[in-house]
Amino acid sequence: MIRVLIVEDEPVIAEAHRDYLARIGGFEIVGAVTTAQEALRAARAHGVDLVLLDLGLPDARGTDLASALSGVRPAPDVIAITAQRDLPTVRDAMSRGVLLYLLKPFTFAAFREKIEQYLRYREALTGEAEAVSQRDVDRALAELRSGDFRRSAKKGSAPQTEDAVCRAVRDSADGLTASEVARALGSSRVTAWRYLERLADDGVLDRDTQYGSAGRPQVRYRWRRARR
Repeated sequence: MIRVLIVEDEPVIAEAHRDYLARIGGFEIVGAVTTAQEALRAARAHGVDLVLLDLGLPDARGTDLASALSGVRPAPDVIAITAQRDLPTVRDAMSRGVLLYLLKPFTFAAFREKIEQYLRYREALTGEAEAVSQRDVDRALAELRSGDFRRSAKKGSAPQTEDAVCRAVRDSADGLTASEVARALGSSRVTAWRYLERLADDGVLDRDTQYGSAGRPQVRYRWRRARR
């Protein structure tokens, strides 16, 4: 089992991490904390293999925490899962040892792809021998670079549009219909409906079918709250 520490100050996102890792399997959650200080204490106390790190923490910069985690023995691997998408932050995170970077909001499919990418990297550098070959190193590094749109995107799906649909539904208080998402995105209703249905099938959204006094029932899509 890979021991995971979740560092996330949004309870809904932390629960999503738990739920998604449970669906993938092979992970043990050793803790979920909301600050950098708690994260360092937990990493030192529990022998963590992997940290899922939000970069926007209340008490410190997430990139500074990534640097501090590299000094823990054994040092955990770090995947940043954050809404911070400016290039200086991305460069800073990668220079401080962050292996992979996943932007919020994210779907289960996008989360799973990053985790599977990490597992392939880990497998390439795991073995009984104390030394690895150049081929092993090259293979591991190639796995970190291989998570592009061609692998993770479904046929006919644009990641940017999927992210926009996620944001629109997540930011709504009562969920949205396909027509409402279409107006928010400036797209056709059919396009919005197709993305909403995919997200619902992936378990990111819930469907709420509402029956009126006349006409067809209306489906309202709501952001799924993670379940333990």
